[in-house]
Amino acid sequence: MPSTTVTREQQRYEQYLLKAGLKFSRGRVGVFKEAMVAHGHFTAEDIVKVCGLHKPKISRATVYRTLHEMLETGVIRGTAFGEKHQIFEHVYDEKPHHHARCIHCHELIEFKDLGEDKRYHPILENQGFKILGHEMHFYGVCKKCQEGQ
Repeated sequence: MPSTTVTREQQRYEQYLLKAGLKFSRGRVGVFKEAMVAHGHFTAEDIVKVCGLHKPKISRATVYRTLHEMLETGVIRGTAFGEKHQIFEHVYDEKPHHHARCIHCHELIEFKDLGEDKRYHPILENQGFKILGHEMHFYGVCKKCQEGQ
């Protein structure tokens, strides 16, 4: 990720912390940096593992708390597939997309958003519903797993 992008995202996060009366502590800095260099999709436990290698170690609680703050800031977004752990991804370069997941090997496939949500917006808005966002998930069996059966 370009350093200007990291700087911009860090400024967003620092502004959030400042408004909340919180500090950009050593632990938060470590979690933020690890999340920013994570490639593709990652879980809190992925970040816990790498932060456990820091000297001094960054606690699991700090990782989870910081990721939650980053979610609230809009630096990362989370997606759930009904599993134990939420999956995160960066927002900075995000193009509208959806996810499909293989129920056997758990491969995650991203595919382009075709704007289908525009059909649902008028329906929900006519019912007085304020839309903040949406997610579309597909579950199935990937080609590799189908061939292995």
